[in-house]
Amino acid sequence: MAEEGDVVSKTFRALVDRADRKFARVRDFPSYGRAQGQHYFQKVFKAYMRLWKYQQEHRTELVKAGLNRWEIGEIAGRIGQLYFGQYTRTSEARFLVEAYVFYEAILKRRYFEGCKVKDLGVRFKELRFYARFLLVSLILNRTQTVKVVVEKLKALVDDCNANFRETNFKEWKLVVQEIVRFMNADTTFTIASARPFRYSAIFDCHPNSVQNVARFHAKKVLKFRDAILMSYHRNEVKFAELTLDAYRMLQCLEWESSGSFYPKHLAETKENGVVVDYSGTSGLIDMKLVADMTDPTLPPNPRKAILYRPSVTHLIAVMATICEELPPESVILVYLSASGKPSHINASPVESSGGPKRTTKNKLTSHNSLEQNFSSPESHINGKKGSSDYYDDYLWLGSKGNGGSSNLYPGDIIPFTRRPLFLVIDSDSSHAFKA
Repeated sequence: MAEEGDVVSKTFRALVDRADRKFARVRDFPSYGRAQGQHYFQKVFKAYMRLWKYQQEHRTELVKAGLNRWEIGEIAGRIGQLYFGQYTRTSEARFLVEAYVFYEAILKRRYFEGCKVKDLGVRFKELRFYARFLLVSLILNRTQTVKVVVEKLKALVDDCNANFRETNFKEWKLVVQEIVRFMNADTTFTIASARPFRYSAIFDCHPNSVQNVARFHAKKVLKFRDAILMSYHRNEVKFAELTLDAYRMLQCLEWESSGSFYPKHLAETKENGVVVDYSGTSGLIDMKLVADMTDPTLPPNPRKAILYRPSVTHLIAVMATICEELPPESVILVYLSASGKPSHINASPVESSGGPKRTTKNKLTSHNSLEQNFSSPESHINGKKGSSDYYDDYLWLGSKGNGGSSNLYPGDIIPFTRRPLFLVIDSDSSHAFKA
């Protein structure tokens, strides 16, 4: 019997090591690109699902061999990370909901809280779990869960400061400050009746009604497939690498109705007024709940690459990759939020004559119009932009002292107008990007 338990334990450890090695390969893969390492992700998912099933089937033997509850929580957390990683690459709501299911199960069953030994490594694992769960809950608009997890994160940081005085938890205090600042700035938390940014069946028309508008389109109808969301400001409101600007744009570009199909309840489940004790659970997590949490009638979400404070070269590289992989008859949206650094402003005849001044942030860039501007030598004289004007004003993507290497000029985007491009510039230099 003891030998059988040893075999089970050794097999489990071997499965853990194998899954961890595969996970390390995909952890830092970029979130953009349609076929970026997809076969690796399938292998990692398969390894962790096999590991999860094995610990379920041999839970009794593993517990006798010394399996800790936090180890089960770590495995579930890794699976949640994989699902969230797939969401960032595909924008499919089902992956986001699956990540939420695993993270919520870890919270409800107190896998990390059950650790009685003052193990600093386990405490850091728990801190990282709370941070990841907060990000998933934010994107899914689970405001009540966010509030519960924030309080638990605060309590854990205070507890770590009290019990591990020789360790500096300053960065985790900053994490708490970030999420509190984010909640104070976001209307979802400050206004109870705020309209959701995401598609909502309560406020918005059904997607099927869009077909009735198709007859007003041109002969060629483009499909919205990809989006790039970039934000670069000093001291901007953010959590992790998700700024408030990018968060709101992400919500606006999602069809999934903010998890409205998911039963709303607090993370602490109660039965007959008594908090449920999950200390003796077998580790079962229902992975089929996602079928009841998403609306299959909604169109697929466009893929979104979210860039936090990128360099100019990195932004251009991402745009080049996505434009290269853009399917035919498709359009890409590029949202750029950054401070402007205008060298001068060319006023239009209407503005110089005292007429009403208009500031346009949303502009559909036409490749044909750009060609006309470049091909006409008198374009600048007639009030149109010449080629040099596309390198006068710019967005500033960098810290002080970086010079021109941190400047994003309108001319830098011109090569990408060979593909259908919808450009949104949120800046005090947005006028420079008018075609």
